[in-house]
Amino acid sequence: MARPDELTFAPLGGVGEIGMNLSIYGIGDRQRRSWLAVDLGVSFGNEEHLPGIDVIMPDITFLEKERKNLMGLVLTHAHEDHFGAIIDLWPRLRCPIYATKFSAALFEAKCNSERNPPDIPVTVIDSGGRVDIGPFNVEFIPVAHSIPESHALAIRTEVGTVLHTGDWKIDPTPIIGRPTDEKRLRELGEEGVLALIGDSTNAVRDGRSPSEKEVAANIADLVKKAKGRVAVTTFASNVSRLRAVAEAASAAGREVVVVGRAMERVAQVARECGYLDGVAAFRGVDLYGHFPPDKVLALCTGSQGEPRAALARIGNDDHPAVTLNRGDTVIFSSRTIPGNEKAVGAIINGLVGQGIEVITDRDALVHVSGHPRRDELREMISWVKPQILIPVHGEALHLSEHAKLARACGVPKVMVVSNGELVRLGPGDPAVIDDLPSGRIYKDGNLLESGTARAVVERRRLSFAGVAFVAIALTENGELADDPEVELIGIPERNASGEDIADNAFDVAVGTVENLPRARRRDPDAVAEAVRRAVRASIAEQWGKKPICTVHVLVT
Repeated sequence: MARPDELTFAPLGGVGEIGMNLSIYGIGDRQRRSWLAVDLGVSFGNEEHLPGIDVIMPDITFLEKERKNLMGLVLTHAHEDHFGAIIDLWPRLRCPIYATKFSAALFEAKCNSERNPPDIPVTVIDSGGRVDIGPFNVEFIPVAHSIPESHALAIRTEVGTVLHTGDWKIDPTPIIGRPTDEKRLRELGEEGVLALIGDSTNAVRDGRSPSEKEVAANIADLVKKAKGRVAVTTFASNVSRLRAVAEAASAAGREVVVVGRAMERVAQVARECGYLDGVAAFRGVDLYGHFPPDKVLALCTGSQGEPRAALARIGNDDHPAVTLNRGDTVIFSSRTIPGNEKAVGAIINGLVGQGIEVITDRDALVHVSGHPRRDELREMISWVKPQILIPVHGEALHLSEHAKLARACGVPKVMVVSNGELVRLGPGDPAVIDDLPSGRIYKDGNLLESGTARAVVERRRLSFAGVAFVAIALTENGELADDPEVELIGIPERNASGEDIADNAFDVAVGTVENLPRARRRDPDAVAEAVRRAVRASIAEQWGKKPICTVHVLVT
């Protein structure tokens, strides 16, 4: 008897971390499977740990090898952590892409903002629609989130149906877009759901996420009471928030000036898709200074402390068109993503130091999460009634708490997995059956590098311990032809005794060469390695840190 096809699932990013989402589903036997990819996102580098790296992407080595069997890539929504890697990585895959109208339009706008982007076709699917992609039938089920047209995906196969939730929450009044489609999800549960692959971001938080409508009311009240200029910063993709801010400004008799290219791009796409119908046209940044202080509101990028974004430049008083003064108000209608606390804190402190009133979500309900808290997770489980639940989209604590909650709700099989683990969902008991290549790709300038690339590793070391350069000229007989040259970068000038570290490194280099046996002095590689070890050890003894040490030997 032929073995029945297996339905498999593997996260290649987005598990054990927030961001960089990439999931794959497989149908077939162990010799040949057809694959469906869901999302292809990024996370963002941290200068402290990854100097010079702005964007991190999932390793797609496995999918590159399986490219002929990759049926397509489906997007749940258009946040960077779900679609931000496509422009860089799609040329390695060249598979069909499926998305709804807003996601496709925002992706097109993103491509148009790039220099020489690849031509990447996207097939547009109606919200609530279905499409056959190889052996997979995919239904786009509307869910509320902090960007229009977010969808859970009902992935139907001959083995069973998986509900891949994407990012979601239960919000009956989302301002823009459709609420989470409870009716359709309940119907899906009655049909039978083999597995629920679910968002875990807020699994540690009790209760429910507040509604966008509540945030809109609070922002309107704050803008109405403000005396001087008002600036609001939020995630550019949160079109509901953009609309709420625009309506608050209109009610207070203020014109909205959009500051920041990402905000301009999203606002334009939102208008084209009808999500800003009835909202007065936003003004260009060049008109900011033409309005009285109590008649203008700046809608700014930079809620995460990005140094080149609008708000950071405004706070540093180096924006060419937008200024704030004592008595003005800045509203952070956002949450600080873990890792960005220092950068955001620096901007807030700078603004407060200038006498500007800063309002954050610690002061008022000016932001709500787009992810479900524990009561919402329980409701989803009760609607869908899955046989298996696998938490994704979260760090280890989030995944663990989601798993505990699912077990308490009576889900028969609950699995916590890691990036790269291939899970058999059915038939039979779920189990990890293989480990797939997984990891990280760093975008370093215009280049894509592996997580172990020499440049990335060495740059991290350079940021902590500097570099010592030594140049040595030898005669053919192995004698010093001239004094060595020593240059130290990122290393203190003097040690604790006040001695010049570079002078000590010079003495060590000369002594090492002179003390080598004559036969070894005729070998430039042997001289370079001996001097490298000696100079590095000398600096480490004086400083307490081991720098990178590079020695160049020239035979004259």
